[in-house]
Amino acid sequence: MTGAPESFNAFLDLPQVPVFNSETGPLAGLRLAVKDIYDVAGYPTGCGNPEKAASADPAIKTAAPVQILLDAGARFVGKTQTDELAFSLMGQNAHFPHPINPAAPNRVTGGSSSGSAAAVAGQLADIAIGSDTGGSIRAPASFCGLIGLRTTHGLISLDGAMKLAPSLDTFGWFARDIDIYEKVAKLLIGEDAHRGQLTKPVALGWLDSLPTGADEVAEYQRMRQHADMALGPVAKAGPLSFSPDELYWCFRKVQAYEAWQQHGAWIASGDRGLGPGVKERFEFGATISAADYAAEIDKRDAFRQELTDLLGADGILVLPTVPGAAPLAHGSHEELLAYRERALMLLCLSGLSGFPQITVPIGAVDSAPFGLSLLGPVGSDLALIELGRRVLDAARPKD
Repeated sequence: MTGAPESFNAFLDLPQVPVFNSETGPLAGLRLAVKDIYDVAGYPTGCGNPEKAASADPAIKTAAPVQILLDAGARFVGKTQTDELAFSLMGQNAHFPHPINPAAPNRVTGGSSSGSAAAVAGQLADIAIGSDTGGSIRAPASFCGLIGLRTTHGLISLDGAMKLAPSLDTFGWFARDIDIYEKVAKLLIGEDAHRGQLTKPVALGWLDSLPTGADEVAEYQRMRQHADMALGPVAKAGPLSFSPDELYWCFRKVQAYEAWQQHGAWIASGDRGLGPGVKERFEFGATISAADYAAEIDKRDAFRQELTDLLGADGILVLPTVPGAAPLAHGSHEELLAYRERALMLLCLSGLSGFPQITVPIGAVDSAPFGLSLLGPVGSDLALIELGRRVLDAARPKD
């Protein structure tokens, strides 16, 4: 299937194996695609690396959250591309034709859940499973005009999934329709653990400076107006104790150290043919000592407490999901890297805290999607989806 124009290079070209799903249930009739870091019975789990794929036996058991959706009636339509070992943010795996962004074909899809985002944006699937460690649900959702939620860390089981950085890895999914999105959430989450009403939207001043140019800043301010209409006036919060650079490097070091602990022995045991960018990120992880990692964990804990105090039981942080529209697919390595670093300054807030964050597709720059995000306290996932619905309604053109 990969390579055909109508496929957007979203799916892996694998022999088709029957995957049972219930014929009835809340997801009956909906098509489900699954990122190739999750086990699906009968399929190898390749994790975006040909060496991994070649040595992988077909999975015996389907990952638990995927099985829940199949049991609810969703129909499996294929495994989707992922960036190599899920350690990238642009969706350009060196080993495969790059997925095409159906919403902006000259721009990247975003990764590492690149194929899943392309499948939903291209209307080849109604739901597609991904994961979010550094932003791999939120960035592709913003780039491709989709709804995406980074769930509260640890809320949904990752049994049957490849680990990258366990203290940061989360389950996620894409959909175009908020009703479908909510159905999936209720199946996987049940009820919110957070009982407070999210009624106080706040913003951090330094986040306003992260959009990349005048058009992006203007569009973010326009999206903020829709948030004002849906949620009430957004109040300015006082500064945090940590600078954007400190949070960025804290995230980078924690992620890279844990990724090397997970995959370093395998990488060092042979020539794994890692692609550019991915190779260097793993090499960086190998240089971080256990003492440095422990210091960054202490910093993360302090930041998490500070964000907890800022939001309290009823706060919602409003922010741009990423710095703007997706980068151009033909951009230089340096341009893509610069965008990635700027994006991580936004994306790392949810990652470091473990708090949930939803992105909704209400903006555009140069005719390409640009998402607005809402970040809430631990366990407020379903409440964020409902608030996302309100923002989407506020942004919908009035007759």
